[in-house]
Amino acid sequence: MSKNKFGQVPLSILDLATIREAYNEADAFVNSKNLIQFAEQHKFHRYWVAEHHGIAGVASSATAVLIGYLAGHTKSIRVGSGGIMLPNHAPLIIAEQFGTLATMYPDRIDLGLGRAPGTDFKTARALRRDVHGAVEEFPNAVLELQDYFSDYGHDGIVAIPGRGLGVPLYLLGSSTYSAKLAAKLGLPFAFASHFAPDELGNALELYRSRFEPSDVLAEPYAMVTVNTIIADTDEEANYLATSGYLSFLQLTRGAPTPLPKPIDNIDQVWTDYEERALKHQLKYAFIGTQQKVTTDLQNFMDIYEPDELIVASNIYDPVLKQKNYQLLAESWFA
Repeated sequence: MSKNKFGQVPLSILDLATIREAYNEADAFVNSKNLIQFAEQHKFHRYWVAEHHGIAGVASSATAVLIGYLAGHTKSIRVGSGGIMLPNHAPLIIAEQFGTLATMYPDRIDLGLGRAPGTDFKTARALRRDVHGAVEEFPNAVLELQDYFSDYGHDGIVAIPGRGLGVPLYLLGSSTYSAKLAAKLGLPFAFASHFAPDELGNALELYRSRFEPSDVLAEPYAMVTVNTIIADTDEEANYLATSGYLSFLQLTRGAPTPLPKPIDNIDQVWTDYEERALKHQLKYAFIGTQQKVTTDLQNFMDIYEPDELIVASNIYDPVLKQKNYQLLAESWFA
C-alpha cells in the first residue's frame, strides 16, 4: 500500500440519526447514542451527524442539540456536524451554539459546514427567506463565523459563548466548489463521495494543489466519506444493502420514507434505469464480507489517499449495523 495504511489513518462515522420503518425519532436517538458509545470503545476518531430537514428517515435536523446529547453520553470521541448547512442560519447563532458545545465539551467539538439547504426547495424557504442569496454568501458567512470564534468578534459583535474558542471548521462538499474554497481558506475538506462519486478525484486534486497554509492548518487535510455494508457473507451484505437502496429510491421518486426493512426481491421494485442510477450514485458503497470490503477499501485508499476516512452504513438492524462497524474496526486497527 501507499502512505495510507489501515490504522494510520483516522476512521470516523457519519450518522443521520436514522428513523426506521415501524420506529420513531426517540428510537433513532437511542440508536445513535448506543452507536457513538460503541464507536468510542472501538477507537473511531470522530462521530458526525448531518443537518437535514423534512426527510422522513432523518432525525438529525436540530443538529447542535443532537451533538450535545451525544457528547454528553461519551467521554473522549470527537463529536460534530457533517455538516451544518450554514446558509440556513445566521453565523452568529451557529457560533453561539457551537461555542456553548465547545465550552461544555472542550477539545471535542467539530463544526463541519455545507452550503446546500439539506432539504427540498419549499422547506428551504421555510428555513430562510432568501434561498439563493444565502448560498451565494457562503464564503463570507464562513469568514464571519471564523471571526466569532476569534478573540475579537465580527464588526463589533462577539459570540458569548464562542469568542476565543477557535472551534475547528471543516468545509464539506459534493463538488469542486467547497474544495476550492477550503484550499483558499486553508481549512480541512471533506468530500461526500458516499452519495456523489463523480467529482471525488477532481475535488481532491484541486484542494491539494491550490491549498494555502493558514493559522489553523499548515498542509491540506482531505477527508472522504464512503458507505460500508459488512456481513458474514456477500449474500447477507447484499440483502442488508437493500434498505439503503430502497431509501434512496424513494427519495429520488420524491416520496422519502423511514429506512425500510431489507427485502429479497428488490429487482421487482426498481426499474433497470433506477438500478443503474442508484448504483452509480452509490459507487463507493463497499458491500460484502470483511475480507472483500477490506480489499476494496485498500484499493480505494491507494487511489485517493485520504487523510481520514468517514464511513456511513445504512443498515436497518442496529445490532447488525454495529457488527458492520466492529468488523470494519477489526480490519482497520489489526
